[in-house]
Amino acid sequence: MGGLTQDPAFRATTFVVIDFEATTPAGHPAQPTEVAALALRYEDGGWSEAGRYTSLIRPPDFAPVTPADTAQTGLTPEQLRQAPSPADALGALDRRFTEGIQYLLVAQHAATEANIIHNQREHCPALAHIDFLDTIPLATHLIPGLPNYRLDTLLAYFHIKQPPNRHRAPADVDVTAQMFFRLVSAADEDPQLSDLTALVKLAGRTAKGNRPVQGGLFDIEPPAGEDLSTTGPR
Repeated sequence: MGGLTQDPAFRATTFVVIDFEATTPAGHPAQPTEVAALALRYEDGGWSEAGRYTSLIRPPDFAPVTPADTAQTGLTPEQLRQAPSPADALGALDRRFTEGIQYLLVAQHAATEANIIHNQREHCPALAHIDFLDTIPLATHLIPGLPNYRLDTLLAYFHIKQPPNRHRAPADVDVTAQMFFRLVSAADEDPQLSDLTALVKLAGRTAKGNRPVQGGLFDIEPPAGEDLSTTGPR
């Protein structure tokens, strides 16, 4: 293996693959309806699971689940009326993060998850200060020339079987983790990605809670060709 997985900083990091499902009411930011997180560590030449969390989330009254939402996720208004509140669901997730441990969140199109977390930060203050790795710029670097870098395209490229409940957060987290394993394996052979610092420089995204107050004045442009929109399939 190459340098990346031998890097002490990489091995000391807990990578948390995270995914939300959400409904997006007109005039409001996306409101989460489901969250899943899978904590992973690289040790002894392979990946091990360090923890897992999933919960439905009851959306506010101004963000009802639409027929289109149900068609995509299978989640119904009846199911979500019985779900925990954002404070309960995200608070329980937040308490799983231990002070003093180095974490990085991993997401496909991290801007989507970052925006939801930032908008819910009162319920998950620890989570809101954890930076991201975005699998899209990492995949773009490692496997250039794909027609796009949506999750389904990358799953097909890596021959990862589509889960029957695609677009549910637990299923999407599992296949994103499988894709992340393959991307790390490819990065291990890339001399440009010899350590965690190089990986973060390429695919890292600073959590909004960690940016300077006027950080927008100094934001670095995303890599060429990266889609930062928050709409459309991932």
